Amino acid sequence: MTLLEYFSTEPIGSKKEMANHLGITQVWLSLLIHTNKRCSPALAKAIEVATQGLVTRRELRPDLYE
Repeated sequence: MTLLEYFSTEPIGSKKEMANHLGITQVWLSLLIHTNKRCSPALAKAIEVATQGLVTRRELRPDLYE
Protein backbone atom coordinates (compact mmCIF):
# COMPACT_ATOMS: atom_id res chain seq x y z
CA MET A 1 0.00 0.00 0.00
CA THR A 2 1.26 3.47 -0.81
CA LEU A 3 1.06 6.45 1.50
CA LEU A 4 -1.56 7.96 -0.79
CA GLU A 5 -3.72 4.84 -0.48
CA TYR A 6 -3.17 4.76 3.26
CA PHE A 7 -4.29 8.34 3.83
CA SER A 8 -7.30 7.99 1.51
CA THR A 9 -8.98 5.93 4.23
CA GLU A 10 -7.80 7.95 7.24
CA PRO A 11 -9.80 10.77 8.87
CA ILE A 12 -9.09 14.46 8.42
CA GLY A 13 -6.14 15.53 10.54
CA SER A 14 -4.35 12.20 10.32
CA LYS A 15 -1.58 13.62 8.11
CA LYS A 16 -0.83 16.32 10.67
CA GLU A 17 -0.88 13.76 13.48
CA MET A 18 1.42 11.41 11.56
CA ALA A 19 3.87 14.20 10.70
CA ASN A 20 4.01 15.28 14.34
CA HIS A 21 4.50 11.70 15.49
CA LEU A 22 7.35 11.19 12.99
CA GLY A 23 8.98 14.54 13.81
CA ILE A 24 8.69 15.85 10.24
CA THR A 25 6.76 18.69 8.66
CA GLN A 26 3.42 18.25 6.96
CA VAL A 27 5.03 19.59 3.80
CA TRP A 28 7.64 16.82 3.79
CA LEU A 29 4.96 14.20 4.42
CA SER A 30 2.89 15.65 1.58
CA LEU A 31 5.89 15.47 -0.74
CA LEU A 32 6.38 11.82 0.21
CA ILE A 33 2.71 11.13 -0.50
CA HIS A 34 2.34 12.98 -3.79
CA THR A 35 5.78 12.93 -5.45
CA ASN A 36 8.65 10.56 -6.07
CA LYS A 37 10.67 11.99 -3.19
CA ARG A 38 12.45 9.36 -1.11
CA CYS A 39 12.66 9.37 2.65
CA SER A 40 15.60 8.19 4.70
CA PRO A 41 15.80 4.51 5.63
CA ALA A 42 15.10 5.42 9.27
CA LEU A 43 11.99 7.39 8.32
CA ALA A 44 10.79 4.55 6.08
CA LYS A 45 11.04 2.19 9.03
CA ALA A 46 9.24 4.68 11.31
CA ILE A 47 6.41 5.04 8.77
CA GLU A 48 6.11 1.27 8.54
CA VAL A 49 5.77 1.08 12.34
CA ALA A 50 3.36 4.03 12.51
CA THR A 51 1.09 2.49 9.87
CA GLN A 52 1.25 -0.91 11.58
CA GLY A 53 2.90 -2.43 8.52
CA LEU A 54 0.30 -1.26 6.02
CA VAL A 55 2.87 0.95 4.29
CA THR A 56 6.11 -0.99 4.18
CA ARG A 57 9.64 0.32 4.04
CA ARG A 58 9.97 -1.74 0.86
CA GLU A 59 7.14 0.32 -0.69
CA LEU A 60 8.81 3.56 0.38
CA ARG A 61 12.40 2.63 -0.50
CA PRO A 62 12.44 -0.22 -3.06
CA ASP A 63 16.02 0.72 -3.89
CA LEU A 64 17.15 -0.39 -0.43
CA TYR A 65 14.69 -3.10 0.57
CA GLU A 66 14.25 -5.39 -2.41
